[in-house]
Amino acid sequence: MQTPTSLLPARLPRPVWLAPKVFRTEVLAGLVVGLALIPEAISFSVIAGVDPKVGLFAACTMAMVIAFVGGRPAMISASTGAVALVVAPVAGEHGLGYLIATVILAGLFQIVLGALGVAKLMRFVPRSVMVGFVNALGILLFAAQIPNLHDVPWAVYPLVAGGLAMMVFFPRLTKAVPAPLVSIVILTVITVAAGIAVPTVGDKGKLPSSLPVPGLPDVPFDVHTLTVIAPYALAMALVGLMESLMTAKLVDDITDTHSDKTRESIGQGIANIVTGFFGGMGGCAMIGQTMINVKNGARTRLSTFLAGFFLLILCIVLGPVVSDIPMAALVAVMVLVSVGTFDWHSIKPATLKRMPVGETVVMAVTVAVVVATSNLSIGVVVGSVTAMVIFARRVAHLTDVTAVTDPDGSQVVYSVTGELFFASSNDLVTQFDYAGDPGKVVVDLTDAHIWDASSVAALDAITTKYAGRGKTVEIVGLNQASARMHGNLTGELTGSH
Repeated sequence: MQTPTSLLPARLPRPVWLAPKVFRTEVLAGLVVGLALIPEAISFSVIAGVDPKVGLFAACTMAMVIAFVGGRPAMISASTGAVALVVAPVAGEHGLGYLIATVILAGLFQIVLGALGVAKLMRFVPRSVMVGFVNALGILLFAAQIPNLHDVPWAVYPLVAGGLAMMVFFPRLTKAVPAPLVSIVILTVITVAAGIAVPTVGDKGKLPSSLPVPGLPDVPFDVHTLTVIAPYALAMALVGLMESLMTAKLVDDITDTHSDKTRESIGQGIANIVTGFFGGMGGCAMIGQTMINVKNGARTRLSTFLAGFFLLILCIVLGPVVSDIPMAALVAVMVLVSVGTFDWHSIKPATLKRMPVGETVVMAVTVAVVVATSNLSIGVVVGSVTAMVIFARRVAHLTDVTAVTDPDGSQVVYSVTGELFFASSNDLVTQFDYAGDPGKVVVDLTDAHIWDASSVAALDAITTKYAGRGKTVEIVGLNQASARMHGNLTGELTGSH
C-alpha cells in the first residue's frame, strides 16, 4: 500500500549557500573580512583603552552570533569605533569589569528598544541623509587609513599602490577568487620573502593565543553599579542600533533585498549580551567590513558567521602568520572600499543642478557633521532634523486662502488649501478681514487637512475674533480625521471656558 503524498514529510528547502558557487563566494568573502577585522578590532581596543583581545573576541562573537539572530544577511557586526568611543570612559574610570557590565546592559536595552519598534523610526530618515551618510562613510574610511600612510618606511607606498593595482586589474582575469584576498596574500609573501621592514598587523597589538572563557563581569551587583553604567549602556545601545539599522538599509539598497529591521535590532542586543559574557567590548554593524563582504559577492548569513570563525582561527591558530601581514595590504583594501562606497554620482554638477537646494543642503550638513565628529549617528540625527526643518518651511508656504463674497453681500466663503500644522497655521489667522467681512463667514477646509492642536487653536482664534465683532463663523468640509481632531480639541485649548 502506497503512502499518500500528502502524508509524506515536507522536504525542507535547500539553503542557498549550499550551492557550490555561492558557497565558494561566501567562504572567500568571509576570509577576506576576517583578515580585515583584525587591525580594526585591535585599533578599537586601543581607543577603548583595553587589551587587544577584548576587541578581537568581541569581533568573533558578534559576527558569529548575529549570523543566526540578525535580520540582515551578509551584514558584518563586530567591535566598532563608535561603540569604543562611548564605552572608553567606563573602562578608563572604572575598569574592564564595568565595561563588560555596560555591554551586557546595552544588549538588554537594545532588545527592549527593538521589541518597542525603534526600527520603524528608519522611515523618517530621508534619502538625502542616506546619501550624506554614505559619502561621509567613504570619507571616514579613507581618513582612517591616513595614519597608516604617515611617517612610515618608503616601501609602504609602492606596496599600497601595487595592492590597489592588483585589486583593480585581477578581476579582469578571474572573479573566482576575491581580488582583495589575492592582494593580501601576494603582498605578504613579497614582504616576508624579501625581508622588507614595514608595519605589520602584529605591530598593532598581540593576538590572543587561547579561546575566550564565558563568565560574569567582576562588579558589585548593586544599584550603584547600575547608576554608573546605565547612561553609557543606553548611549551604546542607541549608537549601535542607529549604525546597524543604517547599514542594514544601505545593504538592502545595494542588494535589492528587504531585511527585518526589528529582528536586527533584537539580534544586536542578543549578540552584545553574548559578547559581554565572553569578555568582549561589544559592538554593532561594521559598515566598512560589510561593504567588503557585499562587494565580494556575499549575500547570505554564512559569510557573516565565517568572518567571525575565520577571525578566531586566524588569531589563535595562525597568529604568527597573520602578524606578518603588512598593514599596507589592508590599507589598500580599505582605500578601494572607501572609493567604491562614495556616491560619486551625487556630487556631479549635472546632478547638483537638478537636485532641489534643500536636498543638497541636507546631504552637505550630514557629511560635514559626520566628518567633524567622526560619529555617523550624530550626523544622521542632525541631517534628519535639518531635512525636517526644511520640509516644514517648504510645506508651511503651500497653504493658500482665497475669499469669495456672495453677490448679495450676506456672507463670505474662505477656501483654505494645504496642510495645516504648527508652521502653517500661525499665518492662517492673518489671512482674514475681520473688520470688513459680512456677518456670516464660512471657512471651507475641503482641500485642507488639520494635523495638530496648533491648527485647531488657530481656527478657534479666528472664530473668537469674528465673534468679538458680532459675526458668526461656520467651518465646513472637514475630512474624517480633521473633524475628529477639531471636535476633540476646539474650545479646550485655553484655560477659559
